[in-house]
Amino acid sequence: MDIARLTTMANQIARNLAAQGDEAAIAATAQHIRDFWDPRMKAAIIASDRTTLEPIARAAVERLKS
Repeated sequence: MDIARLTTMANQIARNLAAQGDEAAIAATAQHIRDFWDPRMKAAIIASDRTTLEPIARAAVERLKS
């Protein structure tokens, strides 16, 4: 998996949902990743260094860990 591409995708999703407010955007971003990303993509983003993720995307990925 190209982690740079996955990071870009997660950040784009988070930016598109940011107008909902932080908590709703975090939940919606996590749900989108859960629903539409294949298991390899999810595993790669969870295992990655998340410092390049924007705050909403980072929080969403943290939710996916649990």
